[in-house]
Amino acid sequence: MRSTTKPSPPLAGALTALSLTMLLPSLSISIANVGLPTIAVAFNAPFNAVQWVVIAYLLAITTLVVGLGRLGDLLGRRRLLLGGITVFTLATLLCGLAPTLPLLIAGRALQGVGAACMMALAMAFVGETVPKDRTGRVMGLMGTMSAIGTALGPSLGGALIALSGWRSIFLVCVPLGVLALVLVHRVLPESAPDGGRFDVMGTVVLGITLGAYALAVTVDKGSSAVVLLVVATMGVGLFLFVQRRVPSPLVDLAMFRDPVLTAGLTTSALVSTVMMATLVVGPFHLVGALGLNPALAGLAMSVGPVVSALTGVPAGRAADRFGRATMVVVGLSGVIAGSAVLAVMPAAAGVAGYVLPLVVITASYAVFQAANNTAVMSTVPARLRGVVSGTLHLSRNLGLMTGASVMGAVFAFAVGTGEVVTAGAAEVARGTRWTFGVAAVLVACGLAVAVGLLRRSELPVS
Repeated sequence: MRSTTKPSPPLAGALTALSLTMLLPSLSISIANVGLPTIAVAFNAPFNAVQWVVIAYLLAITTLVVGLGRLGDLLGRRRLLLGGITVFTLATLLCGLAPTLPLLIAGRALQGVGAACMMALAMAFVGETVPKDRTGRVMGLMGTMSAIGTALGPSLGGALIALSGWRSIFLVCVPLGVLALVLVHRVLPESAPDGGRFDVMGTVVLGITLGAYALAVTVDKGSSAVVLLVVATMGVGLFLFVQRRVPSPLVDLAMFRDPVLTAGLTTSALVSTVMMATLVVGPFHLVGALGLNPALAGLAMSVGPVVSALTGVPAGRAADRFGRATMVVVGLSGVIAGSAVLAVMPAAAGVAGYVLPLVVITASYAVFQAANNTAVMSTVPARLRGVVSGTLHLSRNLGLMTGASVMGAVFAFAVGTGEVVTAGAAEVARGTRWTFGVAAVLVACGLAVAVGLLRRSELPVS
């Protein structure tokens, strides 16, 4: 039925639809970040209010991505994906037309609901539309589209704001959403509904748990953060209790007995924590330790997403050719090596001394992500593809949020001054070295866990 040598037009159309579905959520994160200063001026609002334009979007994705993935399994993934793209597109239009900041924030939260559907279900569709011997390269393509969205956002957003104002950074995504809706409707197959019941209680408990954790590590840094972390910890226990007792759980806990899935989720969270460290520490190191102006620092920082975008498809091909488990190990080893180099690199090495290890880290991350996503999704039963895809995205998001908080705290502690912005070049360089030293240790632990679990599976590790 399916060709394994040359893409047929239906497969090409499906890949176009899925690529656009992956591009839009990541583009909507990075393109909004660059507009925050202009939005603050437009609404005469303080930064702690304007930052909710970003937080509301990320919070909605984090709290809902698993539940919506499961809902897609139950109702039919194509049907829910069409609904998600529709919500995303209408919410994007609302953001572009919002007359007040509260309405803009509400629009961003609604946009995040649609984005959660898109992120969870696009990857789940790969198993239904792509031959198994080409799954790796398609997973690499999905990673490439996400990286392109991240890399394109700041430059496109800056140009649009200069030409047409901040509303254009949202309005430009509306026709792309309409195009994605048309393509998905025409080319993606409908999956058979699972027929089970939706776990409302589990979804609510998980949403509250994830929301409390997300707020604790992104917004509140005082005593309220401790309260939120306690709520999140209690929520985890309550969620596990609920999942063991409901007849149709949101997350089948038995699936975590699969060593490939457990290894994939663990390493995804750890590597994402390290990738966030490059975004948190990078600007301070380039400006504070190396003396670059913000424009040149931004140019140096853009190397990471560009390398990730260029590496995605070749990394997927390598996973298909050399084996998923082998390329997971190669990718993790590369992240460790790049982080270790940055942990010992003196500031005297200059921009090249920072950027070249960064290239190794981001290229290795693309290799890991393509192989890891392929390994996880290829072992999942068709009835669970949505929820597992959502869980995979959740592990990445939790890693990114944790990285922003924990790795930022490691950096600030290692700098050793009360205010990182006013620290000297030597102190900032010391903070960078310590942060990436911790990063190398974290990923090394992840590699040890992955190798141990993969050896228990049927995936060979060479």
